[in-house]
Amino acid sequence: MNELLIIGAGGFARETAQAVRDAGDLKLLGHLDDDTSLHGTEVDGVPVLGGCDLVHDRSAAQVVICVGNPRDYASRARLVRRLGLAGDRYATVVHPTAAVSSTSHVGPGSVLLAHCALTAAVRVGAHVAVMPHVVLTHDDVVGDFATLASGARLGGGARLERGAYVGAGALVREGTTVGAWSLVGMGSTVLGDVPPGEIWAGNPARRLRAAAAPVLDELGTRTTGGPAT
Repeated sequence: MNELLIIGAGGFARETAQAVRDAGDLKLLGHLDDDTSLHGTEVDGVPVLGGCDLVHDRSAAQVVICVGNPRDYASRARLVRRLGLAGDRYATVVHPTAAVSSTSHVGPGSVLLAHCALTAAVRVGAHVAVMPHVVLTHDDVVGDFATLASGARLGGGARLERGAYVGAGALVREGTTVGAWSLVGMGSTVLGDVPPGEIWAGNPARRLRAAAAPVLDELGTRTTGGPAT
């Protein structure tokens, strides 16, 4: 059984740890987190072993990076770049209740949580976070480092470009694109293309403002660690 280290010890990391336990195909060694106050503690019974750079001391273990939130959804990309691990170090975690069709593909470092569905010919890139009850329908393309919060739905042929964030319960119309490092607010309905690096929300979704500086910095950056989509 392959060993696994989870980078991060927050909510997403905890949910991923539960998915690993439920799937039973990886041996979970523990969390790594740069918050020193967590070192030597346990999170839901899983030890926090130390800082993120300890991943280099456990070279036989696979890794999944589980950080990020709507205030800084570029943090996964920065950590992948900082750690500089080979692509084959990254595991793909799929909860046993997730429905992934035989014609769909999920990249390294990505996490699919409980009851999400990938229907037909869906392509999910590397280091993507797919939260519970997300539905990706035929021919959707989800770029590296994207995040789909709980209950998000994409119509057929929709595209999330690199680093895009779709909030909880949001709907994206078929054939539309959410641009790189843009964020769609929770409960929004996207009826047309969202340009890169912007925050949109509402029903129908409209532009609110540009994304924050740490996110916009990623627009010109190509992070290694998995294939681009």
